[in-house]
Amino acid sequence: MTNTDSPTRQRRSPSGTTALDPRTFRDALGLYASGITVIAGHDGDEPLGFTCQSFYSVSTDPPLISFGVMVTSSTYPRIRETGKFSVNVLSKAQRPISNQFARSGTDKWAGIAWRMSDGQNPIIDGTLTWLDCEIVAEHQAGDHHIVIGQVLTIGPSDRLIDEPLVYFRGNYRHLNDLSGAAE
Repeated sequence: MTNTDSPTRQRRSPSGTTALDPRTFRDALGLYASGITVIAGHDGDEPLGFTCQSFYSVSTDPPLISFGVMVTSSTYPRIRETGKFSVNVLSKAQRPISNQFARSGTDKWAGIAWRMSDGQNPIIDGTLTWLDCEIVAEHQAGDHHIVIGQVLTIGPSDRLIDEPLVYFRGNYRHLNDLSGAAE
């Protein structure tokens, strides 16, 4: 069944084909739970970073990861210039950090405990784990850059430290079972 009368479900693209309504698209993809990270770098003057939920593994040989960032980001171009970055995987307890790094026009690092990795990227204290990466590719896709990074170092992790910070349907969520046992 198609509903051609609902402007919230579909619209026409410039080529005349049916295009998806942006809100419907976002709502549908919001049904996919994701972890929250802070992508960080240092430009020699100051630490840089932004909250990112569009993060995933790409390859184990070589070890590659990827993240998506808006083309309008003012932070990512400064990280790109360094050719490297860190991925800080946030814990449930770090929800305020996620919110702080999601804001524009503020000192994102105010009150944040962090240190430099051997690769000279910021590592936020208390993360579940972190990755030191080198940028190996970047592709523009619509309103985002897709960045591919090769993982050079993986930080130690204490899997019992806390739950991951999870985002689902536009809100932070909690896992119910950390044992990993399927029912």
